[in-house]
Amino acid sequence: MHYIADLHIHSRYSRATSPDMSPESLWRWAQLKGISVIATGDFTHPGWFRELHDKLEPAGTGLFTLKRPSPSHHVPDSCRADVFFLLSAEISCIYRKNGKTRKIHSLLYVPDFATAARINTALSKIGNLAADGRPILGLDAKNLLQIALEASADTLFVPAHAWTPHFSVFGAASGFDSLQECFEEAAPHIHA
Repeated sequence: MHYIADLHIHSRYSRATSPDMSPESLWRWAQLKGISVIATGDFTHPGWFRELHDKLEPAGTGLFTLKRPSPSHHVPDSCRADVFFLLSAEISCIYRKNGKTRKIHSLLYVPDFATAARINTALSKIGNLAADGRPILGLDAKNLLQIALEASADTLFVPAHAWTPHFSVFGAASGFDSLQECFEEAAPHIHA
């Protein structure tokens, strides 16, 4: 199957994003741009989680569709297509390890709302999830991976923008030299 996907976005609950970011807007613009699968971003934010839960329904195999799409006149006939959503979040972990301050962003992709809720419950004990769509937590990235996998073995954990100098697993300013250095014995669970 061939499709175009955007798997790293943010909601209007993240800094420097459009206030127009909504499931309906994402659905419409995905069709206009030819995108078949779009990540939701920010499922850790309580307001966005509620909105996603209210507006999306399972479509099978971990994807979701909009329950009540906008009227079709908003999308030209030539652009109309199925759009699927994938529940996702980005977490910013800032912590000390091996004598250095580490700043690592990681992406989480989960198969269902129950998994997202379990992750949110665990992370809410560590930091304020309502402060930003991409929460900043004093949490080792390895521990974040463990929390994600405890919520569901089907969670996909991806180090975000891995090569950028700041906020990445291999970043020159605050990253590591290998996945093993960062994630230790949990490194085999990194598949992307």
